Amino acid sequence: MLVLLAVTAVVAAGSDQGKAVQFLAVGDWGGVPEPPFVTPREMATAAAMGQVVEERGADFVLALGDNFYYDGVRDEWDPRFQETFERVFTAPGLRDLPWFVLAGNHDHHGNVSAQIAYSRHSERWHFPHHYYSLRLRVPGTNATARLLVLDTVLLCGSTDDFGVGATPRGPADAAAAEAQLSWLRGRLVAARHDLYVLVAGHYPVWSVAEHGPTTCLLRLLRPLLRQHHVTAYLCGHDHNLQFLKEDGVGYVVSGAGNFMEASQIHKAAVPPGAARFFFGAPESPGGFVHLRLDASAATVTFLEATGRVLHHVALPPRDL
Repeated sequence: MLVLLAVTAVVAAGSDQGKAVQFLAVGDWGGVPEPPFVTPREMATAAAMGQVVEERGADFVLALGDNFYYDGVRDEWDPRFQETFERVFTAPGLRDLPWFVLAGNHDHHGNVSAQIAYSRHSERWHFPHHYYSLRLRVPGTNATARLLVLDTVLLCGSTDDFGVGATPRGPADAAAAEAQLSWLRGRLVAARHDLYVLVAGHYPVWSVAEHGPTTCLLRLLRPLLRQHHVTAYLCGHDHNLQFLKEDGVGYVVSGAGNFMEASQIHKAAVPPGAARFFFGAPESPGGFVHLRLDASAATVTFLEATGRVLHHVALPPRDL
């Protein structure tokens, strides 16, 4: 069951499979702007995602931004929606799954409003607002979880991605950035009784890779994640798979849907002991993350596009 309510959605697990709500998280998956408009890595990742849905189950896909390289889309009828999304993620396991979408910096090079508007044209594509809340019902229990989806580009500004450690330049609209932050504070307070709280954005808070930690998010977001005992922050931007943990908050980087980069140039920039897992083998066909939320744990499984399990971690329920 899926009900969209403006900037809030309620998602109930459709299969009651194992009494859990489950989803895939994939970032930086957005093909290329020239024919054939996809990469071999995106195709392999899409096929593996379909296989994992059939084997493990999933209720939706979370798209972590950079949905269309390199300059987003022009309008809601842009052929890239077909060439890079609809005709690629066609595995049987994916055909009926809703996608919940957020914008990355490359999407902001184009028309993000058109990506939001495309929700009217596709049964799968759900992008109700630049930022929004999903309430997740854990089947077989009275428990709920919350997924808060952010636009970190509106919050922190854009970046051209050139050069190691290229950082966002600051928000183009300071009032809009503050409005999003105020909304997030309110949603985190409202989520105080949820068993799990997940926050998702494109830019990383912590990352050991090419872009490294995002200074703006360290200042604005990290204190809120810690204060409200958020279970995990999910992101892309760096083109690899990572898991970090600091002060009880898990940091999941899933940016390997289209490119793969091995650099760990910012390893010294994260807190000592925070980096727990990294995978960025250049020869790899890509990767993504499967999340399973049940009454006992939020289990995060990192998968290569071969289907190989690379790493998994179980995060405990919040202490309510």
